[in-house]
Amino acid sequence: MSLPHAILTALLEKPSSGLELTRRFDKSIGYFWSATHQQIYRELGRLEAGGLIRGLPAKEPARGQKKDYEVLPAGRAELARWTAASQEPKPYRDALLLRLRAAAVVGTAGLQTDLEHHLELHERQLAKYREIEERDFPPGRDSPEDRLRHLVLRAGIDLETFWAQWLRHALEEFVELPGQDPQ
Repeated sequence: MSLPHAILTALLEKPSSGLELTRRFDKSIGYFWSATHQQIYRELGRLEAGGLIRGLPAKEPARGQKKDYEVLPAGRAELARWTAASQEPKPYRDALLLRLRAAAVVGTAGLQTDLEHHLELHERQLAKYREIEERDFPPGRDSPEDRLRHLVLRAGIDLETFWAQWLRHALEEFVELPGQDPQ
């Protein structure tokens, strides 16, 4: 996935200013694809220079007026091309898993506390995703667009559920290791 495609997606959903895009990234797309305010503005400039989006004229002239952007036909075509293209899954890398592997040869000091911290973070994220699901996807909201958006949210829910379950299991295993003092 790339930031330009995330921005094109967001702008096709709703023409927005850079500031609005940043806020929308924080509230939705940011759960699976994050970007800073500076990255978004830099990419908006590239997309506009490339003829994929355009800035809309301000309704009223004002100093510091925010500029709204909309996707041009070339931008829609690029997003459609990218969406249809095949892509191999990326290998998963996680430092916590590597640290557990390393603990087998150097010891487990500090890992139980970190496992507990990770569990707390994943449980918190899972609760947030479930709140979003309840709020944004009530029964009967099943347009094709809503179903696809819900599918993305379900991926987040399922991943956080997996991590919370795996971390609980890891903590159970961890305390049963020889030489471990329960905290």
